[in-house]
Amino acid sequence: MSDQREAIRSNAKYLRNVRPIDPDEICEYVSGNPHPAVVRQHLREDAVALGLIERDDGTFVPVEDEPVPPGRGPVREFPADYETALEDLLVERYGVNWHEDGAGDLLRSTIRRFKSRYLEGRHVEYDEDVAAGYAIYHLPAYYAAVQYALNDLAERGLLGRDFRVLDIGAGVGGPALGLCDYLPDDALLEYHAIEPSAAADVLEDLLAETGRNVHTTIHRTTVEEFDPETVAGDDGFDPTAPDDGFDLVLACNVLSELGDPEAVLRNALEWLAPDGAALAMAPADKNTSVQLREVERALEDERLVDRAVFEGLEDGDSGDGSGANDAADRVRNRRGTVTVYGPAVRLWPDERPADRGWSFDVRPDLEVPSFQRKLDEAAPEHDDEHAPGEFVNVDVQFSYSLLRLDGRRRIDVALETSDWAKMAEMERHVTNRIDLVAAKLSRSLSDNADGNGRHSGRSNPLFKISDGSEQIDHYAVLTKETALNRPLLEADYGDVLSFESILALWNDDEEAYNLVVDEETVVDRIT
Repeated sequence: MSDQREAIRSNAKYLRNVRPIDPDEICEYVSGNPHPAVVRQHLREDAVALGLIERDDGTFVPVEDEPVPPGRGPVREFPADYETALEDLLVERYGVNWHEDGAGDLLRSTIRRFKSRYLEGRHVEYDEDVAAGYAIYHLPAYYAAVQYALNDLAERGLLGRDFRVLDIGAGVGGPALGLCDYLPDDALLEYHAIEPSAAADVLEDLLAETGRNVHTTIHRTTVEEFDPETVAGDDGFDPTAPDDGFDLVLACNVLSELGDPEAVLRNALEWLAPDGAALAMAPADKNTSVQLREVERALEDERLVDRAVFEGLEDGDSGDGSGANDAADRVRNRRGTVTVYGPAVRLWPDERPADRGWSFDVRPDLEVPSFQRKLDEAAPEHDDEHAPGEFVNVDVQFSYSLLRLDGRRRIDVALETSDWAKMAEMERHVTNRIDLVAAKLSRSLSDNADGNGRHSGRSNPLFKISDGSEQIDHYAVLTKETALNRPLLEADYGDVLSFESILALWNDDEEAYNLVVDEETVVDRIT
């Protein structure tokens, strides 16, 4: 570090506790009187280490300790700045008429091809064309989805303003941009992306549009080759230390593309801060959603320890005190036990679910971005494959899992069989009316429910519910709406409800339990 830069840092460390740090002032205290723009650039580069945010007036102040508040209302649109940035990239690559003629045909065929390969469960290679098509088709919905998932943490005050994030398989940046916009302007974000493919070029261009207090680094490598020690900071940050780590690890829409998603997520949890969270997301389709839940359940209850523990044991240390490096002492520094924070619940002590786990949220559609509309409307008339809206994707439907190491759960309830029926024992309750507590883990699944879970009334609303003990799928079926059971319709995804006098039935066709909510059933929201 140069003497000049060190002098700027020293002055900033002093002034941060006195008054806002003004580059125009600091330049007078530094030998050689550097230009204020030079001072400002050094402060920006060292902002994370110094814990500083830059204000609109150009001064720097310490980032506050207050938690980030939850988002207000639904995400309505993909922001215009990002929309323009993506269109500029498309113009640069494919020309002004990127959506027409040969370029448009190329992008449309590319989107069709990766959608087909995805649905067939085949690997997708991300070259420049695929990355561009992926951004056009998926970027807006992924941007919105991550913000809804982050609400689960923010509602409990678990998102800080001084924030370090690792994004595994960041792709073209939907979750990254959603995260940046979710955080307030006075938050300090250090963001590290792992992305080895051509998608990283799109990501880099879009991240350039984020705020002044967002500090980004893209690691163009695979997650298997990523070395977390390379992100250690000169402020002492070390994600490999048991008492340090990232505040948030993202693994969004990537697990299905990994050879061993369980191992990747397990390693990522070892880089997590003791009070941090890992957010894994997947599209709402059956295969990826179920796989996400399988990975969640495979890691749940594991006790993660510092890698040094394993290294010591591999070196022949038995952990009984006889080894030169006693692993039994070091194991006390284990990072913690993997806990499912949400949205899936564990309402019964020592019970774990074993149903297929297909659970996803549905949120309001976005406004159609201009780049999707242009590509769709420019499809030639002789394109027999094209139907209007084929290249418009504004549905916000997603599965997600939040994991922590500090034992916290979004819903922390411990039920007793003397008061409530347990889903694991539902077989003995069939044809009986019972009292039950369960989380609502879907919008309406009826065939004629709209994309936001609102029901037209032509068939019975149907919702997946869970208490964390079920071995078979359970669904609440509303056959008769009343004022006393309306909370089932009004509850949000993940809310926990009590059901009094619900009728337990077995559905042979679906091989699942149907819990009938009728005029005798009383439903209350309890969390």
